[in-house]
Amino acid sequence: MSFIYAIDLAGTFIFTISGALAASDKKHHHDIFSVFFTGFITAIGGGTIRDVMLGAYPVAWINDINYLLSIFGGVLFTLIFRKHIIHLSRTLRLFDTIGMAIYVVLGVQKSIAFEVNLLAAVVLGMVSGIFGGVIRDTLLNDIPLIFRKELYATPCLLGASLFVLLHVFQIDNNFNFISCVAFIVLFRYFAVRYEWSLPQLNFRE
Repeated sequence: MSFIYAIDLAGTFIFTISGALAASDKKHHHDIFSVFFTGFITAIGGGTIRDVMLGAYPVAWINDINYLLSIFGGVLFTLIFRKHIIHLSRTLRLFDTIGMAIYVVLGVQKSIAFEVNLLAAVVLGMVSGIFGGVIRDTLLNDIPLIFRKELYATPCLLGASLFVLLHVFQIDNNFNFISCVAFIVLFRYFAVRYEWSLPQLNFRE
């Protein structure tokens, strides 16, 4: 098992927890199936859209059962330990950020492997990282984070751009991967902590 493949499965596991926790944290009732479905769609949503846009068929989770096993594992983990972690206000945000960062970089890497132009690779990396969360929030009737004031897509775009830049300079792939994931996680952490945001536009003026 390669390092990148192992990280890919880990990202699937973490993003599943993010989705399952989000469903578990809602005030109205959710049964086991709805928690599983929310975790599932969060984990595969962005990657599936990326693969469809790339024409990469069959998409990863259909072709490799290990992705589904990671999803089942993430849901099971959430169901077993949710009482210990769901009361932590930042738990969901932590899992979402880590999963997002891993998926962004994986998305850029896979896009480059399919020989798309580098700008498209950056965009597809962002799609891979955020759209699972967008679908999750929409299903749960929440405002997706991408439409809120806090920076969400920006760390993805910058991290994806950094990966492309280091790739152009032929930096070691594993080092590039770890560095860019860490960059996105840290950028997102400081953006939330210090309430960084982009200038707001008022089209009514």
